[in-house]
Amino acid sequence: MKNPFPAQAPGYDAEAITAVIERAFASAGLDTSSAPMQGLRATLRHALHPGSAGRVATPAAPERDAVIDVPARVTDSDRAADSFERHEFHSPAGARAYKLFVPAHRPPAPCPLIVMLHGCTQSADDFAAGTRMNRLAQAHGFLVVYPEQSAQANASRCWNWFQPQDQRRDAGEPALIAGIVQEVATRHAVDPDRIFVAGLSAGAAMAVVMGETYPDLIAGIGVHSGLPYGSAQDIPSALAAMKGGRHAAPGRSAQDAPATAQRVPLIVFHGDRDHTVQHSNGARIVEQACQAHEPSTRSTHRGEAPGGRPYSRTVHASAQGQVCIESWTLHGAGHAWSGGDARGSYTDASGPDASAEMVRFFLALPATRPPAL
Repeated sequence: MKNPFPAQAPGYDAEAITAVIERAFASAGLDTSSAPMQGLRATLRHALHPGSAGRVATPAAPERDAVIDVPARVTDSDRAADSFERHEFHSPAGARAYKLFVPAHRPPAPCPLIVMLHGCTQSADDFAAGTRMNRLAQAHGFLVVYPEQSAQANASRCWNWFQPQDQRRDAGEPALIAGIVQEVATRHAVDPDRIFVAGLSAGAAMAVVMGETYPDLIAGIGVHSGLPYGSAQDIPSALAAMKGGRHAAPGRSAQDAPATAQRVPLIVFHGDRDHTVQHSNGARIVEQACQAHEPSTRSTHRGEAPGGRPYSRTVHASAQGQVCIESWTLHGAGHAWSGGDARGSYTDASGPDASAEMVRFFLALPATRPPAL
């Protein structure tokens, strides 16, 4: 019987289509020269070229143990998930909530831990979003813990850095924060020689307190827009210290703050247009640290961040060349986390990335620390 559908030349360029398909296979990582793929190529050619109608391509028999060389495609559901969970800590000193970020992929060996202390009115989630510290934890394989101040302890959720009972070891909020750190270190493989603390504003002032009261626990301090240790003893003196001590409480000024005794490495960020916590506080923190460390060298570099914020970075080092103090003055910046994400409060995207610089500073510190004084 005569075929009622005579063969007609196709209205397309079969060779061009075949070439496009083979390039697509190649870009997807498919080895079209392997035995299992040869049959597929033959089927496509028969389907696209004239005269192939009525013929069924017979794929070449695959070689024994042949495999299709296809790169594994990892989807979000295939990846081990990061963990950012809320916990409650209870001790004789009191109770506080905290959030802990654990990256899905981290080295099997004990890893660093960074303690992040938020500023007034902030929460763990807000501070994590603004600093993007969790993203750095993913990249470098460390843990991040965010203790949260309670409204019962301070109506504005500020850490009480200015109260004498919260400026001592084994008491008040320093004991609570140290307890949270020890709980996390017990439950996870944390390197005890690489536990660092950083904070913003009231959290930065409390980070300074932690370095002074727990130098055996804290290996490095990051201070953003904070205040010196012991610069206040109550709310009036705290407000005076924030303004640079110009209107100090009777009997004491911010300049009368005691010198720190502990040689904990320190990195400081402060805007010189900060009208909430005056820049002179950052300078005083560096002065206290220099009294403790007695560095041998000092150098200053001036630059501009990709976002346009100019800065001055001063580095203090020991006679052996080990950096012990780093100070960043952010020119024209106010009271905000430099290089932060606008999804969090109190951030300045135009400045250098304070989070990345703190992590760089912390991870470059030697594993062995000088003994506490």
